[in-house]
Amino acid sequence: MLTLPTKQTLPAAWTAADFAEGSRQWLRTLSVDEITELEAAAKSCLDKGLAIAQITKENFALPALAAQLGHLKECLLQGIGFGVLRGLPVGQYDRQTAAAIFYGVGAHLGHARSQNGAGHLLGHVRDIGANSEDTSVRIYQTSERQSFHTDSCDVVGLLCLKTAKRGGETLLVSAVTIFNEMLVRRPDLLPPLFEALATDRRGEVDTGQKPYFQIPVFNWHAGYLSSIYQRQYIDSAQRFADAPRLSQRHVEALDLFDDLANDPRLQVRMQLEPGDMQFVHNHTLLHDRTGFEDYPEPGQRRHLLRLWLSSPGDRPLPECFAERFGSVEIGNRGGVFVPSTQLHAPLD
Repeated sequence: MLTLPTKQTLPAAWTAADFAEGSRQWLRTLSVDEITELEAAAKSCLDKGLAIAQITKENFALPALAAQLGHLKECLLQGIGFGVLRGLPVGQYDRQTAAAIFYGVGAHLGHARSQNGAGHLLGHVRDIGANSEDTSVRIYQTSERQSFHTDSCDVVGLLCLKTAKRGGETLLVSAVTIFNEMLVRRPDLLPPLFEALATDRRGEVDTGQKPYFQIPVFNWHAGYLSSIYQRQYIDSAQRFADAPRLSQRHVEALDLFDDLANDPRLQVRMQLEPGDMQFVHNHTLLHDRTGFEDYPEPGQRRHLLRLWLSSPGDRPLPECFAERFGSVEIGNRGGVFVPSTQLHAPLD
């Protein structure tokens, strides 16, 4: 019989009330000297002829900023679970320079992982006119609201290049707080979320894999409560005849989970500005994006670069995560791989 963990009191178990009105403790504005250091590091790498995917913590030297990035990493893995670096003048850079800076910052927080079957270490989040009802489409390729979810990595990073004409706000909620709330309101609905549920791979299937993976929404392992979640993909996995069926109790538990995630009292909402670099810890937080209306001009449309990172020093994960993460080896886990995957960091 499952013994539920007790109430979690770690820093990531926050609500909106923990951030005073106007408080942005998660936001840090880069200084002129720090921006200059980032630009110099990017120039050094590019002048050596390095491809974006060849940038590492070692060759992207940040003598002054490295310590601050160490504090950010600690905040992600042991603290509130998110942070934003603001002030990068991306409008002054070409795409290669912006990507080099972002990839270099990410290299100080972890190792880049493949974000899709094509092996993209650098992702592009933008509306490509895809149909969200298509089970091979990832929701970030549309302008529709994404819904709260986690990504298949330890830390997800975004660099905002262009904002939408209207909408496209980022929403964050603590999965740890959702657990605490359910523990008080409906502890009877927590056990179904500690059972392995089928989640759709959306067509990105490696050799020997089923078209879905099975992992509990909540996982208690080595003293850590970790979460992995994408309701739309849990629901769409039911299209596979051999996928375990969702019971009424599963659905009721998932519905309560969603209701709590969408409670404004539990959320942090922010609008990323051009130049913002946002990083979020996937094992403690869920993220979402509101729907948006884009500009008609192609050059003005909403566009963010994305990194999936595996972070040395992060928590241990249970073996079941290997079904999605490929491995549970700390610092070398996460990402999407299929037989044709070739790792690279596309600029477009």
